[in-house]
Amino acid sequence: MAYELNPLPYDYDSLEPYIDKETMEIHHNKHHQTYVNKLNDAIKKHPELEEKSVKELLENIDSVPKDIKQAVINHGGGAYNHNFFFSILKKDVRAKGKVIDEIKKTFGSYDEFKKQFSEAAITLFGSGWAWIVLDKNKLKIVKTKNQDSPISSRLIPILGIDVWEHAYYLKYQNKRPDYIEAFFHVINWEQVEKNYQEAKNK
Repeated sequence: MAYELNPLPYDYDSLEPYIDKETMEIHHNKHHQTYVNKLNDAIKKHPELEEKSVKELLENIDSVPKDIKQAVINHGGGAYNHNFFFSILKKDVRAKGKVIDEIKKTFGSYDEFKKQFSEAAITLFGSGWAWIVLDKNKLKIVKTKNQDSPISSRLIPILGIDVWEHAYYLKYQNKRPDYIEAFFHVINWEQVEKNYQEAKNK
């Protein structure tokens, strides 16, 4: 079975003014679609993998045949990471729940978490992601390069921000810190809470 592009669970303009409609359209329909297409191209070489989900491939990346392993990391990671990213976006959702309690406990305060997370996203050189993950039942901020996914390192993503330029350049140009600040207005904390509860129950 071919992997397919997941539709967005909201309209392209629903994150305005923080993330603009044109960026969302290009990000989803062009960049995300390309990752899905190239993952399908790679998997064609090994039909025995077609029944595995993208998540299964990435969680067991060392079992992927060597000739397509990097393609699965790049394009499977791109598909998975974007599905995750788009799922945790929604405008003006109040930060609350057990995940916020744990964030405050881990980092000292919400503001301190925001500072550390923003710093991780700002200082990542080149393209990649900043994440909050659950690692051995503890929250942690990590960075990944390119489309590397935390699930390939046995980390469970709770929240993530795409800091590839295609995620923000049309609106924010080279001002990555402005985009990161805007991101905090479109975090779907209800979904993040769900991610956290599911991760804790694994």
